[in-house]
Amino acid sequence: MPSSDLPALLPVLQRIAESLERLASNAPAPWADPADPRHERFIWRGEKSGLHALGGPSENGVSGTLPLSLLCGLEGQKKQLLQNTRLFARGQRGNHALLWGARGMGKSSLVRSLVGQVNEEIRAGRLAVPGTLALVEVSRSGLGALHALLDRLGNVRRQMILFLDDLSFESEDEDYKSLKSLLDGGLAGCPDNVLLYATSNRRHLMPRSRIEGDEIAELPAGLQGSETVEERISLSDRFGLWLGVHGARQEDYLRIVHAHAQHRGLALPAAELEKRALAWSLARGARSGRVAAQFITALAAEQAGT
Repeated sequence: MPSSDLPALLPVLQRIAESLERLASNAPAPWADPADPRHERFIWRGEKSGLHALGGPSENGVSGTLPLSLLCGLEGQKKQLLQNTRLFARGQRGNHALLWGARGMGKSSLVRSLVGQVNEEIRAGRLAVPGTLALVEVSRSGLGALHALLDRLGNVRRQMILFLDDLSFESEDEDYKSLKSLLDGGLAGCPDNVLLYATSNRRHLMPRSRIEGDEIAELPAGLQGSETVEERISLSDRFGLWLGVHGARQEDYLRIVHAHAQHRGLALPAAELEKRALAWSLARGARSGRVAAQFITALAAEQAGT
């Protein structure tokens, strides 16, 4: 083609490019198959993004998370949530669960690791159920489209746990009310094959000032006094299982440090390991599983000479 013809073609090419962009924007969002047993972990960011499988097949799915043995100081919470998850995996109705409390203590890791352990039990034949659980993580942007997600998941022959991580609300927005209606049950509630697990730093999912009605003017008409408090805490009441996770005592913190050090194969005398771990926590003003893991990561880098 003569180069002199190119300027005449540019408007045509521009229109073609614009048409392709419009078609792409109107195309349906990709939708991973939640019934695919090769995948155990998914993420939902809303209708425009669709449902995506995380990682590769099952060996890189939920089972690739932290071993439960590393989550020290959470024995009671592990036991209750494990019993609830096994019950649900058997096809019975478990309780929606809210894990609340101190930051960095492993609430999110507990959910992912526990689902991974139950799936390992299923694959090993120790738990006689038809198939593995699917863990569907719901991002904050996907919270308002939960009904669209559940409409699809309810038709899938697989037990699924929706994971709402770091859940909180600053006001009574539509997402708050939508989640309340889902937890209520009935026609607008969760399908029988779906269970909700949520984590939050707040027991009632809102700042204390808002629970106590500092901004009563924003509440629906007629809600005053004790009714204000009742309205504010009504969402967390819809979770049948409340599991409080509190800050680590020194002995629990050191147990976590030793467990992570052993898991990473780090060689250091116990007394020196504990001395350095305590100094690390003092410098950060906190003792938690997250602080312990960060210390071990820094120690591993030091021993590797990097």
